Amino acid sequence: MSRSSESGPTGHAGSTGISGGESSTEEPGPSEETGPSAEPLQYDDGFGTEIGVGPHPLPWPEDERYDPELLAHGDRRNVGDAYRYWTREAIVADLDLRRHDFHVAVENWGHDFNIGSVVRTANAFLAKEIHIVGRRRWNRRGAMVTDRYQHVRHHPDTQSLTAWAEAEGLPIIGIDNLPGAVPLERTELPRRCVLLFGQEGPGLTEEAREHAVMVCSIAQFGSTRSINAGAAAAVAMHAWVQRYAEIPEAGS
Repeated sequence: MSRSSESGPTGHAGSTGISGGESSTEEPGPSEETGPSAEPLQYDDGFGTEIGVGPHPLPWPEDERYDPELLAHGDRRNVGDAYRYWTREAIVADLDLRRHDFHVAVENWGHDFNIGSVVRTANAFLAKEIHIVGRRRWNRRGAMVTDRYQHVRHHPDTQSLTAWAEAEGLPIIGIDNLPGAVPLERTELPRRCVLLFGQEGPGLTEEAREHAVMVCSIAQFGSTRSINAGAAAAVAMHAWVQRYAEIPEAGS
């Protein structure tokens, strides 16, 4: 989150769908191959207690949501325990039943490594869709394969994102600590909206600011000039969750 601006390159036509195996050749990251043993664990992969579960004991559950390969060999994927042994398609279908009404958009002009972290957080807070604005290829390393369970849409530029948002009746809310920005802590975000984030360093481009109906700032109290773009995205998404999401009771 910062105050300078830059212009972005023009990309390809927009597209949507469950993000698959489009990996970056510039920034090698976790394996993007398919199969029960291909997905990485957590950031602590290889350290401490192994995450996940081993082969399922016999008899196996008779449910089409379960993957025979995972039942036979175990499930070490980066998914919650409720989804152990489920196929990816079954997990996505279940998430689609209860996705939240906010979208997350992030500018991608310079292959920012923070984009993966934003995507992972968007999955954790169950954003409706993720929108990559600018370059089609983005740095997936920090996503830890969570993009496989999200709907990811590409827009070649901010104008394309704005046209799509207007057609869907979704206001664009920029998040950046800029002069004139309204404090996020005192702002009620719309239930249906697009939260737009800039890149680490330059922050929101001038074009993005012009297309946002408002820009919200995040209060800071220390000496640093800005917080990490991934952290800012988490703060903004959690602000939406606090206002609109159904929070489960303790112990449920």
